[in-house]
Formats: sequence, structure tokens, C-alpha cells
Amino acid sequence: MSSGSKETKSRKWIGFSFAWNGLKEVIKTERNFRIHCVITLFVIAFSFFVGLSLMEWGVLVLAITFVLTMEMLNSAIERVMDFLSPEHHPLVGKIKDITAGAVFVAALASVIIGCILFIPKFL
Repeated sequence: MSSGSKETKSRKWIGFSFAWNGLKEVIKTERNFRIHCVITLFVIAFSFFVGLSLMEWGVLVLAITFVLTMEMLNSAIERVMDFLSPEHHPLVGKIKDITAGAVFVAALASVIIGCILFIPKFL
């Protein structure tokens, strides 16, 4: 195996470890992310119970991923803003409100998707 190939694998592993560290950090420090994860576990269990189709599973996974990703981006933006402006600034507050609103929109869309997927199972 050439050293270039080893270096590429090493870089890929380093990139993966950064991503893994970020995921661990958000789980450890972000209460809302943990809440979304718990809800996700219940939704997945319920999905097995009602017997979703493969297409429905795909839609559900996309909805869950969208909410968790938005929550992570919100947390990252909040940290950047806190770093750039340690003292309270009205614009920073608005930026944080907007990113929190984005999480809310994603969560609301996921609830609507859940209703579309699950309600017909009981009609």
C-alpha cells in the first residue's frame, strides 16, 4: 500500500473523528437535541408497530434527519455568536431567534409528515 493511500485513509479517519466528536458534543451539551433524540426513538418504535412501507420509512428518516441537523446547526450558530459577541447585542439575539425558528419550522414540518404517515394507518 502506498504512503499516499495511507495518508488519504488517515485524513478520512480524522474527518470522521471530528464529525463524531461534534455529535458527541451536541448530545452532551444540548438539551433540546437530546429531547429530539428521545422523541426520535419513540417515533421509530411506533413506526415498527404500525408497519410503514419502505417509501414511508424513507420520508420519515428524511424528516428526522432534517430536524436533528437543524438543531445541530442552531447550536453551532449560537456558539459562534456567543464567541463573537460575549456581551448581549440585539442583533445576536435576533440571529439566535431566527435559527431557533428554523428548528421550529423543521420540527413542525416533521409533525405534519408524521400525521400524514400515521393517521391513515388508523382510519
